[in-house]
Amino acid sequence: MGFIKEFKEFAMRGNVMDMAVGVIIGGAFGKIVSSLVNDVIMPPIGWLIGGINFTDLSVKLPVNPLTPEQEPVTINYGAFLQTTLDFLIVAFCIFLLIKGINKLSNLKKKEEEAAAAAPEAPKGPTQEELLTEIRDLLKQK
Repeated sequence: MGFIKEFKEFAMRGNVMDMAVGVIIGGAFGKIVSSLVNDVIMPPIGWLIGGINFTDLSVKLPVNPLTPEQEPVTINYGAFLQTTLDFLIVAFCIFLLIKGINKLSNLKKKEEEAAAAAPEAPKGPTQEELLTEIRDLLKQK
């Protein structure tokens, strides 16, 4: 029972739950980016360069003389190009996200430094000092 209890404590930690949410959102974001690349970006690029579908770009290797009845093998560099573009878009989005978070963090840090560096307002005399001053003035009269 100790193993199950330990696993339950591990699984219920905040960091693990945050990571799980991040993985799920990241997977959904990856699908959105793939659709953006495959359905929005690559078709116009293919149209501009002569109606080429990037997923169809490949190099067909010669038939293997040992197995001539087997289908020829292809190197699908078009799919690789699309996947690389997917990666670049995701990396750029993460870069922008981190840059924004760092900017907010730096603003907060500057505010804290400014608050720490600001001189404190001069404090007035304490009650005891005022009472002592009044007493001394009354003694002088």
